[in-house]
Amino acid sequence: MSKDIILKADHISKNFGLTQALKDVSIQIGRGEIVGLIGENGSGKSTFSSIISGLYDASGGTMTRNKKPYKPANAMDAQEHGISMIAQEMGTLPGIGVADNIFLGKEDQFTKHGIVNRKQMYREAEKAMEKTGITGINPADPIGKYSFEERKLVEVVRALYSNPDIFIVDETTTALSQNGRTIIYRIMNEIKEQNKTVLFISHDLKELMDVCSRLIILRDGVLISELEKDEFEEEKIKELMVGRKLTGDYYRSDYDAGCSGEVVLKAENLHIKGALSGVSLTLHKGEILGIGGLTGCGMRELGRALFGIEKPIYGTVTLGNGAIVKNPGYAIKHKIGYVSKNRDQEALILTAGIMDNIALPSLPKIKKGGLIFKGVEKKLTNLQVENLNIKCREISQDVRDLSGGNKQKVVFGKWLANESEIFILDCPTRGIDIGVKAFMYQLMYRLKKEHKSIIMISEELPELIGMSDRIMILRKGKLKKTFERSRDLNESAIIKEMV
Repeated sequence: MSKDIILKADHISKNFGLTQALKDVSIQIGRGEIVGLIGENGSGKSTFSSIISGLYDASGGTMTRNKKPYKPANAMDAQEHGISMIAQEMGTLPGIGVADNIFLGKEDQFTKHGIVNRKQMYREAEKAMEKTGITGINPADPIGKYSFEERKLVEVVRALYSNPDIFIVDETTTALSQNGRTIIYRIMNEIKEQNKTVLFISHDLKELMDVCSRLIILRDGVLISELEKDEFEEEKIKELMVGRKLTGDYYRSDYDAGCSGEVVLKAENLHIKGALSGVSLTLHKGEILGIGGLTGCGMRELGRALFGIEKPIYGTVTLGNGAIVKNPGYAIKHKIGYVSKNRDQEALILTAGIMDNIALPSLPKIKKGGLIFKGVEKKLTNLQVENLNIKCREISQDVRDLSGGNKQKVVFGKWLANESEIFILDCPTRGIDIGVKAFMYQLMYRLKKEHKSIIMISEELPELIGMSDRIMILRKGKLKKTFERSRDLNESAIIKEMV
């Protein structure tokens, strides 16, 4: 590690009520390095980075920045001290423009006599995006016009505009396509070459081992180990993260489709403007149907259309009995569950408790005479908390306080509580650690064995190959090819159909 220490944290602790998220963590970060901060969900890595970036106050301990005391009052104060962070979940504000999001809190530089010079703001936003290597986004557009990935790239521009000495990337790459990841990797390497520092949080071990010069491993809020580049070894890192040896495979070991011929969901000739051109599919009882492709291929819109969120120009989505899926309410009533890639904005009510989130789809069946019986609601929720091993203080705890993996379990829990028969999963393992991933794959396989049906939309080819009975590859809004489950199926065969 560089002897020139840019940030030093001594004995940092953080409590959230009775929960201790960090316990006596001491870390030194040098100039000119890309440091991976890793651990399972709930290990404390996002809490630590949030303290550095001014989002949280530490409960104990001290920090120095360039050998001077450092205690940021808020995120803006941290930016003024040269520290910027891109958070794991969506960090853009809806209802305002792209440029407004980039210059959030910095509008004064474009303001004269109380009037914002928007042309000047747009020009400066365009320059900032060009400098970052991001194209195809109009600074004058409302942010809501753009996809989840494009909004994440706007966050990158905002974070880099202040020219930080420490750039914190928290799980951002999981939301990006390969092109977006390439942009992030280039930026990270440029920062390193400028003798500045990147603190990189990711659950993708291969990515971490490729990109980072050092790894810092946390477990249950405690610093477990620090590894230099020549000490990187995947199995060793996994063992340090989870505190035990991991045996067996994440994925299914069987190659028997094991699904019936009974069709439970059918899409015919779906057309969605700018997304899908005549896509059809059938989902069978007890089947895991994988859907893959590059970003922009239409797979995300397909999942939304199957749940009734996206309205096709023409084409229909029907249940096995021929009933048309009209809207999400109808889908839920007929035992379809949908897990969105954009978890915090579309799948959860962050300011509500675990019980409120899990019980929501089940309210019609637990209501009696218009009244909701709290005892029934608690029993329903406690069953899912226990079955899914959701780590929480109490079922009234706000979902926003949970780790990414536990949030995802809450999303699954609400559809399991509603006794869903069909699950539409969009990137179901995005932003969760290896332990929770293994749990999710086991859960999906269990659901299959219980004759439930799953559509799994994913950008991760090992996941698609490892879990699916069939894989549909979309390209530019059309079905390119369908692959059957096979021992011989490999990534290169699928990639040929994607590009």
